[in-house]
Amino acid sequence: MAQNPPSPPAGKDIQFREFVLLCACLMAMNALSIDPMLPALPAIGRDLAIAQPNDRQLIISVYFLGLGIGSLLFGVLSDRYGRKKVLGWAMLLFILSSMACAAAQSFPVMLIGRACAGFFAGASRVITVGIVRDRFRGDAMARVMSLIFAVFMLIPVMAPSFGQAILWIAPWRWIFWALAIMASLILLWLMARMPETLRPENRMRITVGGLLHTVGTIIRTRSSIGHMLASGVVMGGLIGFILSVQQIFFDVFKAEEIFPIAFALMAAGMGVGSLVNSRLVSRFGARRLSQAALIAFILIAIVHVSVILSGRETIVTFMLLQGITMLTVAFTASNFSAISMEPFSKGAGVASSFQAFLTTALSATLGSIVGRAFNGTTLPLAMGLLVFGSLSFLIVIWAERGRLFTRPNNSGLRDVEFETVH
Repeated sequence: MAQNPPSPPAGKDIQFREFVLLCACLMAMNALSIDPMLPALPAIGRDLAIAQPNDRQLIISVYFLGLGIGSLLFGVLSDRYGRKKVLGWAMLLFILSSMACAAAQSFPVMLIGRACAGFFAGASRVITVGIVRDRFRGDAMARVMSLIFAVFMLIPVMAPSFGQAILWIAPWRWIFWALAIMASLILLWLMARMPETLRPENRMRITVGGLLHTVGTIIRTRSSIGHMLASGVVMGGLIGFILSVQQIFFDVFKAEEIFPIAFALMAAGMGVGSLVNSRLVSRFGARRLSQAALIAFILIAIVHVSVILSGRETIVTFMLLQGITMLTVAFTASNFSAISMEPFSKGAGVASSFQAFLTTALSATLGSIVGRAFNGTTLPLAMGLLVFGSLSFLIVIWAERGRLFTRPNNSGLRDVEFETVH
């Protein structure tokens, strides 16, 4: 099936490989802000006098809270003022927030800095999706997003090892300083190489009535809102994993020395899944692959719960089952994102903002429930994965009106119209 050609950006273009790599680095800022912190949480807890071990999870949770709120704003601004300018300013403020975290002397100050960092990092997430949607759509967008995720997943694979390496030679504060330095380099690369991808005719007016109309249009577009909700629910399991995994390795398996390597092996499943998805999505379609992966996600969770209840859970079974689970998540994440963005060429920033806000708020809320339920075993995580996967599948059935494993013709997709600026 022929794919729609990419739409050229305004101004000088960037080569495809560099485009994918830069977009991956922009999206990886969130992983850089989360995963390197995991091995440092006990040390941060001691230095900042965090009494309860589960409270250390707030360093991650408030970041997601800020990320969800920021996601609402920056896509809207980028639809009016352009992708590059808005993203550049947000990244600068993200760097300053990370520096504030590095200098924090109390837990409340750390949480404020982390919430601000998440807020400004919302720009890198939603605007990057908008940039990709400016140029691609349908299965072509799903393929590009999978390539971006494949490169992006190198970051969480290496991030805990990176954080642990810093802890071997410097205090935990240097994790935040290193984050600020890397974000500064990405910002310089963005400003030097990425053209403005939003066409002048696709710029939107910012009015309260217009935004409400746009959000209403998104909510009424059943396939889009359904896949946003399904993505948020299933990603709740991933957030629950991130919040729980440090305590699982430190407290359940008493294997803190292998945690960075073990995390890398499990996270590698997402990288492999994203790469495979990028190769298969043009042939089989985003819907078929994501729905099959979601069914596999549920079956793996059933097996994991059964293993735990039978008393046979070991560090090997945990790593194996979670690694396979991460692989299936890669198929759902990029494909659900592409499906939900299909109707939006105009208003891609608003749609991406709403998507990021909804999925982040939903996944962070559900993931926090799993994280706070940690009781010294792996059962709360496995049960959360099973419940979230099953609920996500029911939402997909609703979004597709019961017609699963179909593949619509991308050339027949119709754009949703919005008020634009000329």
